[in-house]
Amino acid sequence: MSADDEPPDEEVFHPLGESWQDDLEDLLEETEYDAELGMEMGRDAMRVTNGDLSEAEFYDRYHDDVMAEFGEDERPVARPDDEDGEDGGIGSTLVGLASGDESRREMLKKAGAGMGFASLGWGAVDQQAPARSVEETAGEVEGADEGTQWGMTIDLEHCDGCLACVTACNQEHNWDEGANWMYVLAYEDGEVESPDPGTVDVEPGECSDNPVVQEFNYLVRPCQHCTDAPCEKVCPTTARHTRDEGGLVLTDYEVCIGCRYCQVACPYGVNYFQWDDPDVDRSELDSEGIYDKRGRPVSRRAPRGVMSKCVFDPARQDGNAGEELIGTSACEQACPPNVIQFGDKNNPASDPQRYEENPARARTIINLFTELPSPNSIESSLTGVDPTLDAVVEAVDGLTTETIALAKGIEMTQEEYEEEAPPGDTLPEKEQTVIDVVSAIEATGLDLESDDALTQLGLTVEGFEGPSQDIEVTSREDVADTLFGDYVDAPESQFELLADIGTNPNVTYLGHQPGPEAHQVPGPVSYADVGMLDTRQEALDEQTVDLDFS
Repeated sequence: MSADDEPPDEEVFHPLGESWQDDLEDLLEETEYDAELGMEMGRDAMRVTNGDLSEAEFYDRYHDDVMAEFGEDERPVARPDDEDGEDGGIGSTLVGLASGDESRREMLKKAGAGMGFASLGWGAVDQQAPARSVEETAGEVEGADEGTQWGMTIDLEHCDGCLACVTACNQEHNWDEGANWMYVLAYEDGEVESPDPGTVDVEPGECSDNPVVQEFNYLVRPCQHCTDAPCEKVCPTTARHTRDEGGLVLTDYEVCIGCRYCQVACPYGVNYFQWDDPDVDRSELDSEGIYDKRGRPVSRRAPRGVMSKCVFDPARQDGNAGEELIGTSACEQACPPNVIQFGDKNNPASDPQRYEENPARARTIINLFTELPSPNSIESSLTGVDPTLDAVVEAVDGLTTETIALAKGIEMTQEEYEEEAPPGDTLPEKEQTVIDVVSAIEATGLDLESDDALTQLGLTVEGFEGPSQDIEVTSREDVADTLFGDYVDAPESQFELLADIGTNPNVTYLGHQPGPEAHQVPGPVSYADVGMLDTRQEALDEQTVDLDFS
């Protein structure tokens, strides 16, 4: 690489902006490790994911410095002498822990003796610090579509800002207050505005009963568990690594030396350094929740002096918490409006992929599952009732012509998948319950497939009279899909955070993408309301963070 290809030393490279980058550099300078090296490696790790620098060049550029600083270089990147990629590269084998009385972490310590989203930033870099006086095609990763890839689809349009996901994550993983592995913020960006929170009277746990909370604009931020994670590329010890099974980006607490280079290299600001002894003692943690199936301590709150972040619950995915929790996450299960869909992003039959493929239909299933009477109660209520639509609606509380039309539409548009739905998914079960409602109604003798019934339900092309008259419909399935969209006000767009820098994040968002002037505003429920700490907002209030929106 020529000198002309070298980025200027003083450039602002971090997507979260100059203030964030400056704070990171200040914090690195307080550690025992080389701050300049950490900043340069973080910058170039992002250049690798963006396709501006090859992995081999990245490895070679910093190998000598990493060896001098840490005593070894275990970065999982392709090396100049890896002709066939067998000994290195993205899929390289992780080095095992050293045996003996000293942990590898101790040995290494001795040896070592933007965009809309970016404009939001995430506040103070040090969320727990005590007070002190993207020519490669970016993001194309070989083998990225093979096997299970745990990830999320998050529907921002139907988020209600209740913070249940944040508190559930904390209850499961016991991280110190302020180290928000899951973070939810309300924002404005000049295109969309949020209500004045002073005019909103809502108690935690009651957001679903107050429609005004839907008028806020939210962004939900877990770790993105990138397929090509720059944080992993700068870790000298293999502490930060991508697990082959499930593609989870994790931190081995016994290997991490707390150099914080991963914090610099992460474009999303999801890393937290554990400054002090954790609030929850190790003796209070279940070891099955700490160790994954490989025996590596990668979950629950971090010990003192190491890095932590959202982990997508490896203990759950490995079955340590019971087979019924495989394919689930605490935040997903706690979400009252079901806007977090966790599952296998490589399986089209999974909850996140079904939701992403047809948000209106998935949202309709979720709503109907809650609103409709059970199939058994419908059968009981319809005993002896005339097989007409009007008679059925009159006989069963909770049934309307609209909900029957929607349920029939779900049945009409049911898709057969080649793969089975992964464990932990709930959309297939909810869909089947909705279809069972249709069967219970038809058990009375009412033929919902007849032209007369379909006409009454508004499910024929000829009789289509939905609000979306500007949409062309050519089949009954088209009519049903249009009805779904009108019923739930489904999000019309989807995006990934910082998609153009090549990290291949495994979190997909549905809804409005924050614009370049986005800035955080108070939401309907504060972190204090739910017994949590929003260090981000406190930093803004104290003006310790200078957000640059230019």
